[in-house]
Amino acid sequence: MSIFHLIIFICFLLSISYLVFLTSASWCQPLAFPQQTTRQFEQRTDRFWEFQEESNSWVEVKLPFDLVSCVNDNCTKVGLIDQTSKTEEEHLANGKDVSNKTKSLKMREGDLIGLEENSYTVLPLRRRMSLTKMSDTSIWVTGESGSIYERFWNGVQWVIAPHDLQISAGRAVSVLIVNQTIFTISEEGNLYQMKLSDWVELKPAFNQSINKEAEQSSVIQMKSGTVSYDGLRVYFCTKTGLLLELSEVEPPRWENHGRPPGADVAAIADMARIRTDVVYTISPTGDLYEYDKSSRPSWKKHLQSEETDKDGSLVPLQGCMIYGLSGDHSVSLFLLSKGGKLVERRLHQRKWKWITHGSPEDHHLTSITPFLEDELKERFFSLFLTTSTGSVFEYQIPKHLGTAQEDQISEAWQNHMHPPNAKAARGIPGLKFQLCRILFALDDGRLAELHLPGLGGQNSGPTNQFNRKKLSSKYIWSILDAPESEGWNGEYCTEERGPMNCIAGIKDEPNDSGNIRSLTRRRKGTKAQQDYLSLGTSRSRLVKASEEYRFPDNWINTSFRLRLVQAGVSFFIITEAGLIFEYLYTESVWLWLRHDHSTPMRGALGNYNGSVFFVDVYGTLLIRERSNNELAWINCTAMRKGRQVIGGPPWDGMSGKLKVTAEDALFFVSKSGRLLQFSVALRKFKWKDCRSPPETKLACIIDQEVFRENIVFVVGRNGRLYQYNKVTELWHEHHQSQHLVLSRLPGTAMRPSFFSLTGSLFMLSEDGGLVEYHWNAWNGWNWVEHGTPSKDVTLVAPPSPCIKGNQLFLIGSDGNIYLRYMDQLIWRWKNCGFPQNGDGDTRDQTEMGANDRMQEVCMDNDPTANLDINLKNPNDQNRKCDPKVAPTRPIPFSEDSVIFEVRDGRLAEIQKVQDSKWVWQRIIGTPTSSCKGSYLTALAS
Repeated sequence: MSIFHLIIFICFLLSISYLVFLTSASWCQPLAFPQQTTRQFEQRTDRFWEFQEESNSWVEVKLPFDLVSCVNDNCTKVGLIDQTSKTEEEHLANGKDVSNKTKSLKMREGDLIGLEENSYTVLPLRRRMSLTKMSDTSIWVTGESGSIYERFWNGVQWVIAPHDLQISAGRAVSVLIVNQTIFTISEEGNLYQMKLSDWVELKPAFNQSINKEAEQSSVIQMKSGTVSYDGLRVYFCTKTGLLLELSEVEPPRWENHGRPPGADVAAIADMARIRTDVVYTISPTGDLYEYDKSSRPSWKKHLQSEETDKDGSLVPLQGCMIYGLSGDHSVSLFLLSKGGKLVERRLHQRKWKWITHGSPEDHHLTSITPFLEDELKERFFSLFLTTSTGSVFEYQIPKHLGTAQEDQISEAWQNHMHPPNAKAARGIPGLKFQLCRILFALDDGRLAELHLPGLGGQNSGPTNQFNRKKLSSKYIWSILDAPESEGWNGEYCTEERGPMNCIAGIKDEPNDSGNIRSLTRRRKGTKAQQDYLSLGTSRSRLVKASEEYRFPDNWINTSFRLRLVQAGVSFFIITEAGLIFEYLYTESVWLWLRHDHSTPMRGALGNYNGSVFFVDVYGTLLIRERSNNELAWINCTAMRKGRQVIGGPPWDGMSGKLKVTAEDALFFVSKSGRLLQFSVALRKFKWKDCRSPPETKLACIIDQEVFRENIVFVVGRNGRLYQYNKVTELWHEHHQSQHLVLSRLPGTAMRPSFFSLTGSLFMLSEDGGLVEYHWNAWNGWNWVEHGTPSKDVTLVAPPSPCIKGNQLFLIGSDGNIYLRYMDQLIWRWKNCGFPQNGDGDTRDQTEMGANDRMQEVCMDNDPTANLDINLKNPNDQNRKCDPKVAPTRPIPFSEDSVIFEVRDGRLAEIQKVQDSKWVWQRIIGTPTSSCKGSYLTALAS
């Protein structure tokens, strides 16, 4: 090696050593920590939040706030957060208006019903909701449940028509309308076309010789779709990142445009209106691409500027394109960044540039509604955007906007907030279906219309002409009901002649007597907004009974002692000692079958497909089922996430509506007062914690999906009524007077027909009166207090099941049972006494007054052929027989009979023989009754 090469090699080694030294110094420099002894915590804000596990959300705390540390239930105070010395005037001087960030509360009947407008609770994503306009009179909606329905103006009112996919197709996520042809995409990614009111699967078929990537067209799964502005073509984004085009519908003509080089198509941002072959897409990494099949190369990437890089990459969502914003030939594509900012990609004078418009303070934008050219303010374009917390903002952009920052208006953002007690769905764009009328999907599954006063709402049809000068410039909200598939109260249209007809509605007509039939199903605009209260201002905070209430020792046993398994064939009874007996009719003989278990039982909480759910004295949930001709026990509490329970659904489904689906589940109340969902479909057992309303523990379930599909009604330990929607997983509190406190006992649902949503929930009040919560399409929800049969009698047990949609039994404190039934639209009481009381002479008391009374008899049938004992002297003290009815929840035995427990432990059956005529049919001796008789028993194995 020459001297020259040796010198070069030494210099190279020295340079590497120097770099290593510098690098080591840079690595080591942060390790030289400064002294920490003089540093102090400096509080710079007065706003702090606490995470509540019950509501799974952040709640702002009031200062001063104690910092408490708990270890093994031993809690000690470790610190204090106090208010800073900065005054409110200093906050205002710095532009921080304290007043606009405090809760805006209103009072109604002494209750808190307001909601903090600046809520920081981030809403979950609703991935199945979508809104599609077919015409001014037809709006297609996909709900969070995966259902498809149409809001149609039939000339008289808005009606709802169902268009659900068949069960085997799964759930729908969006609807596309191309040249009057309707398509839908399922959650699995399959494409369906509506033909003659039926959904037919449409599989993409390509020219395989042209595109090898589409050889296996059967496995192509759609993710989303966008219809061109001319309404003749539709572009699809597949789950594998391809861009497809359906250029012709009949016959279908497919084109596969592939994907950008080195990237995938995650969303279609928009399509050009003038150059119809240009499509803008967004990749999963947030890059903007432009596809133009008439140019070479077809795919072009729009590089981001330094300013947009600070706000993060783009969100793969639909954007909005506006022409002529900054000039006659300008193009503006509005998109959202992952930082929640509004950004614009503008083409002006053949030059592209990025412009950041930002977002409202403390808000994260999640969707863009296609622009509205507000003719009332012709100088502006308006974009409506939803936020992650459920608010709607309007962003006003002046037309022919210059490029200078000072050309922008001073207050471009207008906060339209959200409807009372509801939030706009996160990430779901709104739909403009008419001038100044915009539809939004709500987080709770309903719809809301943002409109000008007098120009929209539930009772307003399409409007083409209006007086602009008389219209207010301030938008208002109207809530629109959704169908039962989403857990709400919107009734489907019918084929019958009338205002609810699916095609052409007919206004109310006079009947034979000349009176107008009030058939039009219209609600007051604000009534629906007052029925359901948001839990952010739960009035239960004002009621301390939630923590103080303690259940009686025999609460489970009296509420769930009896359970029907098969009508007219089998039911279970749990004795005071915890024994399980089944009363079974087999081979023309009635017999008692004993089911043994190692621990005593307290109640039978449910029945699904022949399997019965029991709870033992420790709160363990157990299933008794038949497996391979043998009976077996399954411990549900021992499963993953299993809990101890105290209650379940009062009834096991509605007659005529029972069906087995892949989403079947039973709901239970845990010992800690939370609602638990236990999936049972296809024996894929799974627990889910549905939590409870904030600061409220649950007492019992009033109804599970009998009165409303997908809705569980519950009563809190504070005596207030709540509901849980298993589609949206949201809790709502129902408006209830502070003076009305419900008992902590199960209730019953009365729905005359499952084709109609009209009906009632019946419960008991804390003072022993009957309470009805009624719903109909005319008046919505209303409370009705029925009181007690007489002044000296209170009701002491949960109501019986509903019979024929207008009758139910109640048990009085005097040991008699009372029939509450409707006769000629008037509620009446009837005393049916107790079996063999010998006194069948009763009075009917009506709601119209004491003068309107009549004599009725609940007859006693001669039961000697059915009795196992001699009832000639039922009150013989030696026999310890007491035929009065015990305060145990009765059960149905057939469509026309009900089983009660009498005080001596026997059972009694009452049967309907004619309308509201009931007779005591028989008394059934039980193995543990103090009034002994003969019966057949066997041991189940």
